[in-house]
Amino acid sequence: MSIEDEVDRLIDERPGKELLTPAYDDPAYPIHDFIYRSGGTTASYLLRTSAGRVIVNTGMGWEAPHHRRVFDAVCPGPTPYIVTTQGHVDHVGGVALFREPGTRYVAQASNPRCQADDARITPFRSGTALLWFGNLGHLVRNFSARYPGVSRGQDRPTPDVAFERRLSLRAGDLDLELISMPGGETIDSCVVWLPQQRIALVSNLFGPLFPHFPNFNTLRGDLYRFPEPYLANARAVRELQPEVLITGRHLPIRGRALVDAALGRLHDAVDFVHRETLERINAGKDIFTIMREVALPPRLRVGQGYGTVRWAVRTIWESYTGWFQRRSSSELYGVDPGAAAADLAELAGAAAVVERARKRLEAGEPVVAIQLAEAVLARDETHRAAARVLVDAHEALLAAGGDANFWESGWLRHQLARWRPVADAR
Repeated sequence: MSIEDEVDRLIDERPGKELLTPAYDDPAYPIHDFIYRSGGTTASYLLRTSAGRVIVNTGMGWEAPHHRRVFDAVCPGPTPYIVTTQGHVDHVGGVALFREPGTRYVAQASNPRCQADDARITPFRSGTALLWFGNLGHLVRNFSARYPGVSRGQDRPTPDVAFERRLSLRAGDLDLELISMPGGETIDSCVVWLPQQRIALVSNLFGPLFPHFPNFNTLRGDLYRFPEPYLANARAVRELQPEVLITGRHLPIRGRALVDAALGRLHDAVDFVHRETLERINAGKDIFTIMREVALPPRLRVGQGYGTVRWAVRTIWESYTGWFQRRSSSELYGVDPGAAAADLAELAGAAAVVERARKRLEAGEPVVAIQLAEAVLARDETHRAAARVLVDAHEALLAAGGDANFWESGWLRHQLARWRPVADAR
């Protein structure tokens, strides 16, 4: 099998739909003779040293008791260092539970700012996240029952040690280098580099699915991410020449040639989409045309189970040019664009609009069918025929590949759950 075939294998064995249900290790899973994984929303890792243990990422607050229990069975401490590779809640939530006297929490210097950005929109994101992560409710309840009396609060820790670009640490017989790589999922992203073993612990630097196209936006709502820093990170990790790459999900990628080939293809895919989008922007094409036109050539195939090319195109377009599309003066004002569509649907008659929506769907245009049906439902949310068009159109999108991407499938299924009861009402 060629190295390119090996990269294809990595892509195909990491489907986006599996992110719906985290896999928990019990006991901790050995991925090296001194490195253990505890899987979860994002995996936590224990590095066993002659001076105790280093914990890398701590999970959400509610799952941290599980991580601690399985890690205590491997090495109960002491814990000289806790390191988080980014400030997202699924990395920092359990820091408090792992702290001991003498423990130092280490993170990149932008970590407090990253946590503060998240905190500002916590009420908003708590609602939107449930559209995709509502299935975690039973896990939270299960963990609460399994670990009664153990604190499961979501920590917002302040680093004891904050570094800017690079920091060398020694824990017993283990040397670690923390390397700042802003522009991954967060502004404080970093890599834990073990130079003696040539192991790079990157967690979600390139996203939870590797090698899959990155999410420069998230449907749940977050700050935009940008291609240039992402590309710089890919080059920086390649320059380390790691023998092993440990990500936030799945088993490590082993072998210098395979790691390099996967990173190289991912870099070139993002670079291609970035350049092609800019070329079309400068040619004066509109955003929707560019989203349709830009596609990866076969030689740059990467997974699209988390991010997609078309969403990256839109994010790149807006990052460079802003949200104003220069199509209509109405873009400048606080009026829902669906208001006029609802008026037109009322004038044409709901039955006629639903009939046209059904014809669009039958012609293989489910997105236009959705727009038409939504115009009717904007006036009457109980319109069964319009709701049935929405159900059928969303099922068509899932069948046409919409189930391959975690975010896309989650949204489509949420819409099905919303409108199916209306369509089936008697």
